[in-house]
Amino acid sequence: MLFGALAGLSATMAMTAAMRRLFPRLDRADRYPLPPREITETLLPPDQRGIATATVLAHFGYGAAAGAVFGLFPRRNGSGALYGAAVWSASYLGWIPAMHILKPATSHPSGRNLLMITAHLVWGTALDIGLRELDRSAQDIFAPGALKDRQRNGSRSSDQ
Repeated sequence: MLFGALAGLSATMAMTAAMRRLFPRLDRADRYPLPPREITETLLPPDQRGIATATVLAHFGYGAAAGAVFGLFPRRNGSGALYGAAVWSASYLGWIPAMHILKPATSHPSGRNLLMITAHLVWGTALDIGLRELDRSAQDIFAPGALKDRQRNGSRSSDQ
């Protein structure tokens, strides 16, 4: 679960990079703050100070939490992308409109939906790859074994 959360943080960075690169390609009329900002601003008090930072923190927190959940499931090739699509669907067609935070994605401009679906596919793929790498690192490069570079006698001095 912890590795899933770490992979979720890393995957959210990849997702955010994809969102930043795709955003300028939207039609000019559709270039208003993306859903994470709309959600944060809807849920927080109307004070605008720090809203961008709060959005980034909430976005990465949600990515880590969803990554932790993914870490609980058995994985198959391609399951990360499917999970990313499921997170988008459950969020933008499910709980977000059900809680009256945003309109359902079916009411959003198609270009913005395409951007967000693509970003979630990037997130899911990066999550899957990241979690596999973390799991593998614990089994080989960070696994138990003989330590050959440690100082003897518990000394940490570089004079010996």
